[in-house]
Amino acid sequence: MVASISNASPAAASTSAIGSTSAKEQTDRFMKLLVAQLNNQDPMNPMDNAQMTSQIAQINTVSGIQEVNDSIKSMASQFASMQMMQSASLIGRSVLAEGNTLSVSDGTGNGAYNLAQDASSVTLNVYTPGGQLLDTKGLGAATAGNHDFTWDASNYTGKGAPVFTVTATQGTAAVASSTLVRDAITSISTESGTINAALKSGGMVKYDAIKAIL
Repeated sequence: MVASISNASPAAASTSAIGSTSAKEQTDRFMKLLVAQLNNQDPMNPMDNAQMTSQIAQINTVSGIQEVNDSIKSMASQFASMQMMQSASLIGRSVLAEGNTLSVSDGTGNGAYNLAQDASSVTLNVYTPGGQLLDTKGLGAATAGNHDFTWDASNYTGKGAPVFTVTATQGTAAVASSTLVRDAITSISTESGTINAALKSGGMVKYDAIKAIL
C-alpha cells in the first residue's frame, strides 16, 4: 500500500513558521519535507518538474524575505547603538527642550520660549506646580525664534520647580508661542527603543524633544 501525504507543499509548511525561524532553518525544513514527499509520493502520480520548480521558487522567496527581515533588524539595532553613542556626547551640554518648567539655580529661574513671528509684546506668567500665580513679568518685544529669559526666584520657597506660560501679541493680534526648558543634560538612557535625556533640574525629556543645543 502506498503511503499518503498531505496536499500542503513543503514551501507552504515552511512559510507558516517564517516569524520564528531563520532563513537557514527554513531551507533545512523545506529540504527535509521535500525529501519526505518524494520518498512517499505515489509512483503512479509522481510530482512533475513544474510543481517541484514552483515549490523551490516559493522557499527561495520565503528565505529571501526572512534574510531581508534579519538584515533590517540588524540595521535597526546598529542604528539604535549609534544614536546612543551620539546622544551621549550631549551629556554636560545645555539644551532647549519642550516643556514649561523653570530651571532654578542660585535664586534664578531660567527658561525659554519660541515665537512663530515677531511680537511687539511678550508676557511671562510664573506659577507654582499646583497652578497658583506667583508673578507676571513683561519681556518686551521680541523677534521670531527662540529666546531666553530669567526670573528672580530668590523669594520662592515652594516645593517643586515653578512652571510658566508665555503670551505674545503683535499689536492686537495674538502671536503663536511655545514654552521651552533650558537645562543641562546629566545622563542618557533608553527605554523601549526611546532615548531619554535626564536634566540637571531632575526632569526627563525625550531625545527628539530637544530643540536646540547651546
